[in-house]
Amino acid sequence: MSDKKRDYSKEELSKMSNDELARLGTELDGVTVAYRKERFPVANDPAEKRASRHVGIWLVLAVVFAVAFIGIYLFYPWQYKHLGEEGLWTYSLYTPLLGVTAGLGIVSLGIGIIVYTKSFIPEEISVQTRHDGPSDEVDRRTLVALLNDSWKTSTLGRRPMLKGLAGTGAVLAGLVIALPLGGIVKNPWKAKAMGIQGDGTLWTTGWTLVSEGQKVYLGRDTGAIAEMENGHYTTEGVSRLTRVRPEDLDAGAMETVFPLPEEMVNDGELYSPKRNVYEEHMHSIHGSRNAVMLIRLREADARKAVPRQGQETFHYGEYFAYSKICTHIGCPTSLYEQQTNRILCPCHQSQFDVMQYCKPIFGPAARALPQLPISVDEDGYLFADGDFIEPVGPAFWERRS
Repeated sequence: MSDKKRDYSKEELSKMSNDELARLGTELDGVTVAYRKERFPVANDPAEKRASRHVGIWLVLAVVFAVAFIGIYLFYPWQYKHLGEEGLWTYSLYTPLLGVTAGLGIVSLGIGIIVYTKSFIPEEISVQTRHDGPSDEVDRRTLVALLNDSWKTSTLGRRPMLKGLAGTGAVLAGLVIALPLGGIVKNPWKAKAMGIQGDGTLWTTGWTLVSEGQKVYLGRDTGAIAEMENGHYTTEGVSRLTRVRPEDLDAGAMETVFPLPEEMVNDGELYSPKRNVYEEHMHSIHGSRNAVMLIRLREADARKAVPRQGQETFHYGEYFAYSKICTHIGCPTSLYEQQTNRILCPCHQSQFDVMQYCKPIFGPAARALPQLPISVDEDGYLFADGDFIEPVGPAFWERRS
């Protein structure tokens, strides 16, 4: 191939047809076509029409399943239904339907492309000699010609129905992959209505309801589940969260508590077997920044505890409440070492000293665990005497840059 002319002018290249440019490109690229066979050399071959229908069926299925996925994702009832609640069976199908329609849509598109390739693209065996260095003008022009030749020999250009179905299927397949990502893309600075999990911003929690004028108790997770009644399960009268009294904790004990607004209380003298507050309680438990560690220090330790400046009144006697969300990257600091009064994060081994306002004394965490102000009401129940005065969770959450 070294004696093949390469220094064609732009005028000479412009005068060549696409076939001539394609043939020149193969020669200049050192390509030898050892074998080439058209799939349907005879026009209007019945087998060609059957192959076209076969490909069309798969592409139609790809479009149908992709549209079904988008419809289910946007309009199907996805709201959580607990055991015994009406609509549970419909809700339980939401995720499987998304998986089935997404999988079948992408698989159908893939099969359609494979079938098209095997049915219409000419069979060809080519051998190419590779060369180093950048391509010159003649190589660029002949490459375009080769791509045009590939498009022509694929026959897709003269099959508008298959071309439209393939394009539609590809676009919808992209939506099937990209659409669910929209559900996790959120503006961390955009607030919505305040609820048991905060208002959606990173600096609010269920405890922020105190700032809205609501009384919020410290709620203990009882682990209660739906109960059998008249042959079916129900959560009516089942309280997942109950209020906590100081005497419920032994000295040196720690318990995880969650925000329990007064309107969601269904225990003690306020208990009603007909009330159904289970779902609201579960929303509180599932709040990503709601968990708080309620710690009762031993009397001698409580006298020696050093409060943080400006937070001297946040505790109630021997009782201290700190966010359970590690200030490193948000893991639950679920290990309490009673003898040393240290809280340990199991993810990256950060340690916080309860005797010194839960400041970090080991590991990557650089900020003390936020403290929740607590007190006891006239009925003897612990409640939040205010909201956290600093952001809960990883230290970088409080920064805008």
